[in-house]
Amino acid sequence: MKTASLGFRVKSGWATTVLVGGPPASPQVLDHGIVQLSDPALPASRQPFHGGTGQEERDGRKVARRVAGIRRFARRSVADLIKRYRAAGHRLRGVAVVAGSDIEPERIANPHIRAHAQEGKLFRTVLEDGARRAGLRCVTLLERDLFTQAGGGGGRGRAGRWRAEEKAATLAAWLVLRGNR
Repeated sequence: MKTASLGFRVKSGWATTVLVGGPPASPQVLDHGIVQLSDPALPASRQPFHGGTGQEERDGRKVARRVAGIRRFARRSVADLIKRYRAAGHRLRGVAVVAGSDIEPERIANPHIRAHAQEGKLFRTVLEDGARRAGLRCVTLLERDLFTQAGGGGGRGRAGRWRAEEKAATLAAWLVLRGNR
């Protein structure tokens, strides 16, 4: 089995995924993609705390239904991804989830900004829960702290253009592979 780590960069309703393996001194990107955390057939599940353009959803029942649906959908998506990597012969060392913020939504006065913070927290926690359900160690890192924690590094991987979320997920997976945190 090949030792690897999985990195996620959380977005609203989805996450970039990068599987990194090999020796920590010279890691390689083994796979990358996107995992859906909300049902694409239900557009409201992508932003469950929004009630419309720039509005916070005020109907608690709607929000509760959306959140429950997201938890079920994300649980299956993350479990399927991890199962696929294990079936391919990867021994997962752990998971790193990269988030843009860790602010508690209740501390935000502006309802629209608070809705975004609630969504960030929800999608971050469904990834953390999915990793733990699979028996994997999970660390959550803030994007602004990644490069400081990495202190350099390198490796080989995928050619071509990289999006910022791919870079963040890759670096976070490498930190777990390296044994950080």
